[in-house]
Amino acid sequence: MTANPLEDTTGRHEPDGPPPPPQRREPAFNIPRVVLAFIAACVAIHLVRLYVLSPQQDLELIIAGAFIPVRYSGQYLFEIWAVTSPLTYSLLHGSVAHLAINMIWLAAFGSPLATRLGAGRFVLFWCATSLAAVGLHYVLHMDSQAPLVGASGAISGMMGAAARFGFRTERGRGTSTFSGPLLSIVETFRSRAVVTFLAVWMIVNLATGLASGIPGADGMIAWEAHIGGFLAGFLGIRLFDRRTRRS
Repeated sequence: MTANPLEDTTGRHEPDGPPPPPQRREPAFNIPRVVLAFIAACVAIHLVRLYVLSPQQDLELIIAGAFIPVRYSGQYLFEIWAVTSPLTYSLLHGSVAHLAINMIWLAAFGSPLATRLGAGRFVLFWCATSLAAVGLHYVLHMDSQAPLVGASGAISGMMGAAARFGFRTERGRGTSTFSGPLLSIVETFRSRAVVTFLAVWMIVNLATGLASGIPGADGMIAWEAHIGGFLAGFLGIRLFDRRTRRS
């Protein structure tokens, strides 16, 4: 009887090949750096307002950074804030609750969109939807002196973009991304999930907008800005998507 060359004198067997590499554990969520950068900027600015600036300094920051429609009425001298505030308003928030809600939605909708678009296009998308949000708000409230703040317009744009993907996502290397080709507008409205989401989103925005106008309510919800951002994302996502060709 011949001895097995793979068997040593103790009866143990040599492995058939090298040991398998240790499996890499994927994180539960992996937020793209560009989204983390926006979250960090919004949080840092709000913390500075809360704990560093005096009330007077905070007021000056709001006047400079928030979007104030009456600034463009011709009654005031030109300031650089008239150029920058249509973008900087999106990094300011009215309260901790306002900030927290927006950052949760930003992580949820911004992460798959940023992975799909890439950092550069995502920043451009943020700017475009923020401008569209204040654009519609301005058309409807040209003489308003109330400052508009918050990332809701840009985030609403991300929701509009998500609808054009039919909310289809895929996960690879721990990162979620919107998958597949963009749906046409007709295809989008044929999706029951998308239509249901759009109906609920519209009802919630209108309801909160009307409720915020009730005397005693805490602040005003700029639902018009939400709709402006949403429409920009819904109709304009094809301009930013890197994979627009239909298969």
